[in-house]
Amino acid sequence: MAAAYAIELRSHRVLFANIRNMNDSLAIQYPQLAARLPKIILADLPTPLAEKSLLASTGRRRVAIKCDDVTGELYGGNKVRKLEYLLYRARQRKAKRVATFGTVASNHALATALYAKSLGFECTCFLSHQTKTANAPRVLNMHLQNDTDIVRYGGSRPDRIRTLRDHLWHRHAWAIPAGGSSWLGALGFVNAGLELADQVAAGDIDAPDRVYVANGTMATAVGLALGLALGKLPTEVQAVQVTEDFVASPLRMHRLIAKTATLMHTFDASIPADLADQVRYSFRSEFLGGGYAKTNAATDRAVAIARDELGLALETTYTGKAMAAMLHDLNQQQYARQSMLFWNTYNSRPLSAGYERPGDASRLPAEFLRYFD
Repeated sequence: MAAAYAIELRSHRVLFANIRNMNDSLAIQYPQLAARLPKIILADLPTPLAEKSLLASTGRRRVAIKCDDVTGELYGGNKVRKLEYLLYRARQRKAKRVATFGTVASNHALATALYAKSLGFECTCFLSHQTKTANAPRVLNMHLQNDTDIVRYGGSRPDRIRTLRDHLWHRHAWAIPAGGSSWLGALGFVNAGLELADQVAAGDIDAPDRVYVANGTMATAVGLALGLALGKLPTEVQAVQVTEDFVASPLRMHRLIAKTATLMHTFDASIPADLADQVRYSFRSEFLGGGYAKTNAATDRAVAIARDELGLALETTYTGKAMAAMLHDLNQQQYARQSMLFWNTYNSRPLSAGYERPGDASRLPAEFLRYFD
């Protein structure tokens, strides 16, 4: 078993070495960092760019779209870039099981479960309740189809500790934080920021003045801001809050930026020591609406405009709120001369499961059946 594991691990290292120069901007520009913080190749990079036209009160405007909806063949969206680093770390720690956290319809939890299984891990997802959304039944059915160990998570701190102990003790498990949000997960979007800088340098697109991205557990926006700064782009990240303040806040974002930048410099001294001071971002809290997974008129309108005029299938929890922020700013005279890019973080790969109530619900916590009503 140990020998087989070593051969498989070496094969991933060879794959990493062979492919990183083709599609990994971070590895090309900072090989020492890449060597010390390797990853498993899951994403098909670089993701494409598109340009669309929208009519705003400031006139007909061109907007760019970064298509991270197709990051991976198995499942797209922003989580794949993070999982490349996080699942490598699980493999490095010789874990047999990967565990993570999210709400019932969490894209992160589903992406983790799908990619973990594809790499031979068992997976436990600790899921908590959320506002009922249209996609929740299909996500739960995908977990059942994937043989995910689904555990209801919540209650008091002692209750949560007891739940973790009961389901992970002596199971050789490696835990990935909610949203894949840690300094290591953020590296996936440092790479993304450098990737966009490379596409600008290649003439695929002009450098945008503003990039709009959903800001949930923050590693996506944090990594992107650091990557754009590392790539010397004058772009400001509009980090559109979609989670409650105890998850995402300006202070928490500042701390994660500082920690990620410091550790990058620690692993590779060619990373500027003052990188955290170079980032350009704005924490946008005015589009959260009623809270996580709750929609409002502005979000619903943004999803409809994205569908009808941009050909994008968004949702109301994350990307719809980021789109609402961009549409708002497009109509502001002060931004009439600024170019804007929308970073699409929502998976567009087809899912094989449906929305129907499962015939055998024995592997679902009983209280999760409410999402099928």
